[in-house]
Amino acid sequence: MNNVLEDPSAPSPAADGRALRWEAHRAERRRTLIKTARRAVHTLGCAASMEEIAAASGTSKSVFYRYFGDKAGLQKAMGEMAVARMQEKIVEAGRTAVSARSGLRAMVSAYLQMAETSPNVYLFVTGQLGDGGPGQIDTALSSFFDTITAMMDSAVRDYLAGREVPPQASATAQYWPTAALGMIRAAGERWIAAPPGPGKPTEEQMTDQLTAWLFDGIGYDRGTRP
Repeated sequence: MNNVLEDPSAPSPAADGRALRWEAHRAERRRTLIKTARRAVHTLGCAASMEEIAAASGTSKSVFYRYFGDKAGLQKAMGEMAVARMQEKIVEAGRTAVSARSGLRAMVSAYLQMAETSPNVYLFVTGQLGDGGPGQIDTALSSFFDTITAMMDSAVRDYLAGREVPPQASATAQYWPTAALGMIRAAGERWIAAPPGPGKPTEEQMTDQLTAWLFDGIGYDRGTRP
């Protein structure tokens, strides 16, 4: 006689298998909806409504609400997917960079490329819905920017290590990563909003200019000081 008493309320292996398959199905369906929503926003614009996105995706608005809760939830999910890809590029660039400057340039380039690939998607996931106001959906990006800030902070410390740096400059260096990201975001958003034309810099030109501003400063005459 078996002395081990089984819990009748415990799920059976078959039930566990069905639950796992259902979760996998939901995850795959969610990824598919994010991709179709991204294509819809790319075409329709950053102010597209949930109804418009659903129609362009070939499904109903209720399906999107079931998987994402509301429009903010969809923005967050799309933002997480976009920044995950961007973060992979930046982390890889950090591994292969031959200098602090080349690593910074790779970060700037990855950011601008993400924004330029689809300005509508960028504005949608950051909450910049065409009204010129501050983004309302920054939670999708906050952890990403925290990660990049930490990477940049580490790079700055490594760069300054062994160099003769005034104590005041060393103390304020901790603020540089946050300031740099703010500059890249602000300049990048103004750049993607600018109409096409001969006066608009290319992505490579914008990357080089931002890198120079961040790494060298705004001045071009290196022989003079204010």
